[in-house]
Amino acid sequence: MELRHLHYFLAVARERNFTRAAGLLGIAQPPLSRQIRELEDELGQALFDRESRPIALTDAGRVMLDHAQRVMQAVGQLHAAMKRHAEGGRQRFIIGFVGSTIYGPVPDLIRRFRAAAPQIEIDLVEMNTMAQIEALKNGRIDAGFGRLTADDRAIRRHLIVRERLLMALPVFHQLAAPKGQPISLNAAAHEPLILYPSEPRPSYADQLLDILRDHDVQPGPMREVRELQTALGLVAAGVGIAIVPAAVQRLRRDDIVYRPIAERDAISPIIVSWRIADQSEPTRLLERLCRELSEGTAAGLNAALTDI
Repeated sequence: MELRHLHYFLAVARERNFTRAAGLLGIAQPPLSRQIRELEDELGQALFDRESRPIALTDAGRVMLDHAQRVMQAVGQLHAAMKRHAEGGRQRFIIGFVGSTIYGPVPDLIRRFRAAAPQIEIDLVEMNTMAQIEALKNGRIDAGFGRLTADDRAIRRHLIVRERLLMALPVFHQLAAPKGQPISLNAAAHEPLILYPSEPRPSYADQLLDILRDHDVQPGPMREVRELQTALGLVAAGVGIAIVPAAVQRLRRDDIVYRPIAERDAISPIIVSWRIADQSEPTRLLERLCRELSEGTAAGLNAALTDI
């Protein structure tokens, strides 16, 4: 499979017509059809229902569409980053982050990092913890903010904060009151539970399930979604409840009530990781800022996250 196959596939998926897609791509229709057939043969599955008018994606095609869009988006970001590097010549420092950490201490750390090193171009890339470890080892990123502990002798980790967890409930839920009062994890027993992210795994979802198992809490039907925002939207719609890091309440939705979880071990850590062999000035600076935060220099922010 080559990038051109994905490019051709996306064009046909968008146009739902081989002739129009070929025109936009600047090639003849027969070669385009052959390229798509080659891709389907390689995958062993049909991607398009050619009998429908306009043509439609098969179930396999819909899966392919999701992944192909992400691959091409990443390629576009790579080209843009290389262009910026060629034009600017500035030192770049690339940081991976788990989406939910952006509501907590990460933005403050990045602001302080930028202020302390204005000559460095900082790029942020969203990726899960396990992907960060691989990206660190192969040099695609320089540091990562995640929630899972991954043992790897090439990677050094530092705990920034242990973030308390909250139960997110629709405003009309029987457990929504009294607002702001702690609630036990036992209240989640038999409640429909919305988990995120659905993939890749392991992830925060598995961390949460481990906490529930440790307290012998068996939730009701579980529904997995890809993103935090989707989970909150389903909570507001009354589909179920969710358990989220405390900083998420900064979103201040008026259709959701957040109640602190009473169990003191109901936490999700935020951990920074970097390569042990990386002794560069930017990495040492980021390490120092993270240690200052965790040791109390930014105690106000730390307390806001842990004492809710």
